[in-house]
This record gives sequence, structure tokens and C-alpha cells, in this order.
Amino acid sequence: MSAANAAPSKITYTAAIADLSEFHRSYDEALKTVRAKAGATHPLWIDGKALTSPSPLLVDTSPIDASLVLGQFSSATPEHVDLAVRAARRLQKQWGALPWRERIETLRKAASAIRRRKYEIAAVMSLEVGKSRLEAMGDAEESADLIDYYARVVEENDGYVKPLGRLLPNENTRSVLRPFGVFACIAPFNFPMALSTGMSAAALLAGNAVVYKPAQDAPWTGLMLYECYKEAGIPGGLFNYVTGLGSVIGDAFWKHPGVDGIVFTGSKEVGMRMVKEFSSAYPKPALMELGGKNPTYVSETADLEAAALGVMRSAFGLQGQKCSACSRVYVHEAVYDAFVAKLVEKSRALKCGDPSEKDVYFGPVVNAKAVKTFEAAVESAKKGGKILLGGERLKGGVFDKGNFVAPTIVELPLNHELFMRELFVPILAVGKVKTMDQAIAESNRAEYGLTAGIFTAKKEEIEKYFDEIESGVCYANRPTGATTGAWPGVQSFCGWKGSGSTGKGGCGPYYVAQFMREQSRTVME
Repeated sequence: MSAANAAPSKITYTAAIADLSEFHRSYDEALKTVRAKAGATHPLWIDGKALTSPSPLLVDTSPIDASLVLGQFSSATPEHVDLAVRAARRLQKQWGALPWRERIETLRKAASAIRRRKYEIAAVMSLEVGKSRLEAMGDAEESADLIDYYARVVEENDGYVKPLGRLLPNENTRSVLRPFGVFACIAPFNFPMALSTGMSAAALLAGNAVVYKPAQDAPWTGLMLYECYKEAGIPGGLFNYVTGLGSVIGDAFWKHPGVDGIVFTGSKEVGMRMVKEFSSAYPKPALMELGGKNPTYVSETADLEAAALGVMRSAFGLQGQKCSACSRVYVHEAVYDAFVAKLVEKSRALKCGDPSEKDVYFGPVVNAKAVKTFEAAVESAKKGGKILLGGERLKGGVFDKGNFVAPTIVELPLNHELFMRELFVPILAVGKVKTMDQAIAESNRAEYGLTAGIFTAKKEEIEKYFDEIESGVCYANRPTGATTGAWPGVQSFCGWKGSGSTGKGGCGPYYVAQFMREQSRTVME
């Protein structure tokens, strides 16, 4: 059985597959292949050409083991960014002029390339950002599904050409959505394949060119996306792969006058700066997904077993480093003690270790900076709160080699600052409430509004919660993930308030259209 077809069915973030023996055998083979390739030196890919840089190399090490060098990557200068933007502008004219069906055909080849290499891609993500096997494979599978879903949306909208009305009998008018031009695509580390693919594929399907910067912590995964696009026949200058330090080339990306739009996933601080400074001479599109501080409410009628499982999975999947992670849970006082006991019990049972190994759920945080964030947050929690589980670095054996901290649950007063501040580390804040109204009010105090969950036996409470919660993605009674697990074409992933800039999310039916602008065309016949 080939590696590409070994898994018994598609792996998603909420997959519950009984027999994973073939999956693990194929994953082990992919890990051997990837480890054998580790340590190589990689260039930039601009205008289809391999370029090197005079800047010091970007050394990509594993958060599992700091001594494992996965690769050395050229670190671009602003001059490289300029070359990439110029190439993108040149190629975009040809690409944008193609019939939309041809663009779809090319991108679908890229989806096929990703599926053929999904085990190798997933293995790289395990080593590069510390993803468990199922999380990494979900990321790879989602990447291909994002392309196919967005392509289908373009088809369903007939390439975004729509006839309009007429004022005169001989007047013929159409609305046509057309590309903006060149998008700067700046990706995060936590979903290094899926988010990079989703953002760039939508831009490409819409007829734009892309200058792409992968996260500093995930350049190898980004390179694999470039290779899949190249295999599909996407011209090198249309999708340029530019690695480097954000402090050196970040501003050069989105401030370049040849960039017509930004698509960015990352921190609210950086994203808001882009939104405020990007448009100068005239407004330009800035598509932002900016994190979250995602709440769950557990009512007095909740299935506590399902609630504890769902909260635990969403709080500690990928070590809490998801913008959709459940980082705070408000529990009705009538079931507070019983729920917390179940939550702590399930979280304590998590298998921690090298996430590239079979059955390990919880791995390292991505870098030393994240460890410091964790330690500072734990100290904050101790001031007025109580550590119920964890709160320390993990030590001994494999833990001494990487960035390992314990899954942590803290009991806090509702006015504690950790209920409002995004941390992006595995710390879950638990608080007691008297009513659902109080839980909703506390939830909505945060400046973020990405995902939210509720566990209750009352349908009317679900409807009220969905109507009043200020979040773009809502889940009810979901044991596979209280606030996490969106999938292309199944759950749109749209941030409200400080979590997003457009109110129309990835994975959903309105995403691709945001990479285009409308032109009305009237012809007198």
C-alpha cells in the first residue's frame, strides 16, 4: 500500500478512527525520509530562480530537540522582497487573464500533489513545530481540502460573473469580480501548511500573484508548499517563496508599493499595525485573522463527561497554540466542582512527549519565547488564583532537550487579567458563574471574538448563546473540540472584533471573493 493511500480514512482534527495501524506505519516511513533530509541548506525561490542571501542563514531547529537542525534557510533582504514583488507583478497579468477554469485546473493539481506527499509534509510539521501525528496529518489534509473547496466555490459562482438588470432594452450589464494584483501572504507557525495554502490558494484562484513569507519557525513546511505549487505548474514568479526574519523583511513585504493587498494570520498587535498603515494613497484590502481568547460555557444541565473532554481537547491540542484554542471556561456554580474534577482528571492523563511518536498527544511549545510567556503567565495566575494542574516546565529525558511545559489549569477570579489576555500557550483559566447571562457577559468582555463553545441540554440556551455571544465560530455540545476543529466547507472560520478584519472567514463560501474587486460592465447592443 502506498503512503498516500495508507490511512483508512481522512484524518481531520476531530477524527475518531479505530484502526490507525497503517497510518502509523506510513508515518514512521515518512519520518525516516524526513530525518534523512534534515540539515540541508535551502535558497529563496524568486521568479522561479534559486537565490541566496548575504545575510546569516536562518537555522531551523526542532522544538522537540534543540540540537536537531532541520535545515538552514536563506534569510532574505528587502532587496529580495523587491525582486519578488516585481516578478509577481509581471506574472500576474498573464495569470489573471487566464480563463478561471484553467486556474482551477492548475490549483487542483496542487491539491493532488499535497495529497501525494501528505505523510512527508505531516512528518516535517511534527518535527518543525511540535505537532502530534493526528494534528499534523489534519493540517496536511486540510491544505488539499481548502484548495478543492475554494475551487468548487469559484465554480458554483460561475467565476464570479453575474448578469445585472437593464434600464434600456439594448443595454447589457454584467458584474465581474477581478483580481487586485499582488498579495503579500504572511503565514503563522501553528498551521504552517493549511493556513499558508488556504491564504495563497484563494489569492491564486482569484487571479492574483503571491509573495509568500512562511513563519520563521516553519520555513521547511513553507518550502514544501512551494514545491507542490511548482509541481502543479504554477509559475515561479507567480508564487515567490521568501524566507527570513520578520524584523528584517516584514515591513518590506506589506509596505512595498507594488503590493495590492495583504493576507495575514498572526498577532493582533502586528495585524492592527498593518491595517492602520497599509493604505496611504487609497484603501487597499487587508485580510486579517488575529487570534482569539475563546470561551466555553458549561451549564448546570451539561453532559459533564462530554464537556470535560471537549474543553480538554481544545485547550491542549497543539499545546494551546491555536487561535481557536479554548483558553477560558465559565462553569455554572451548580456543577463547578464535578466538572473541574473531570477536566483535571482527563488533562492529567494526557501523554506528553515527542509528538512525532505514536500516541503522544501533547508536545513542546514552539520556541523559547513561548516558554517565557508560559512562565510569566503562571506567575500571574498565582497572584489571586490557584494552580489546579501543571504550572511547571517538564523535566527529565526528552523533556530536557526541548521546549516542554506542562498542560496547566488555573482557577481564577473572574476579574483576573488572564481571562482577557491571549497567551498562545497551554494555560486554561477556569471560573465560576451563577448564570448563562453572566458567562456571556464575561465572554464578551474580551477584545477578541473568534470561537466559542457551550455545553447544555437546553436547546433554547444554545440559541440564546449563539445569538448573544460575540464570536464568529460557535459550537454546541462538541466533545471532539469545544472551540476547535473547523474544516473547509463545514465550518467557516471567521473572526469578529479583534480576531479578524472582514467578518468573512477562511473555510467558508465568501473567502475567495475577498481577493477580488467588482467591475460593472455595460454594453449597448
